[in-house]
Amino acid sequence: MTTPTPSGPTRALGAALAAEYAAIWAYGPIGVRLDGAARTAAREAEAAHRRRRDALIMQLSAGGGSVPPDRAGYTLPFPVTDRASALRLAVEVEERTAAFWRAAVPATTGADRDVALAALVEYALRATRWRRTAGITPLTVPFPGRPT
Repeated sequence: MTTPTPSGPTRALGAALAAEYAAIWAYGPIGVRLDGAARTAAREAEAAHRRRRDALIMQLSAGGGSVPPDRAGYTLPFPVTDRASALRLAVEVEERTAAFWRAAVPATTGADRDVALAALVEYALRATRWRRTAGITPLTVPFPGRPT
């Protein structure tokens, strides 16, 4: 017997959950290269991703769907060796996670769509804050969550 492939909303939310797992993992290498207010912001960002992950796990479990498993580790897009690379990764983490939530917006309806839109906005704002902290310009992007 084969396992059924998840439908649109379940697939989109499962993909967003996988992105949340990766974001949480990435904040480990980010946080150790930061100090002061930036380290506090990294802790808060990781906690926000954990809350969203936990809510998604509960939602997918309650709906009878399968919950995608977390992986043991993730490959970072570049080495994180100092404050500048940690901040650059923080921006990228938020942009990549926003992209999965952006994809979930049209695949969902009702409360699920509200959650997806809220996540997209939250991560776009956080990416902007990280750009400001890193001194990266422009601070904003025209279409958050969409490849440039």
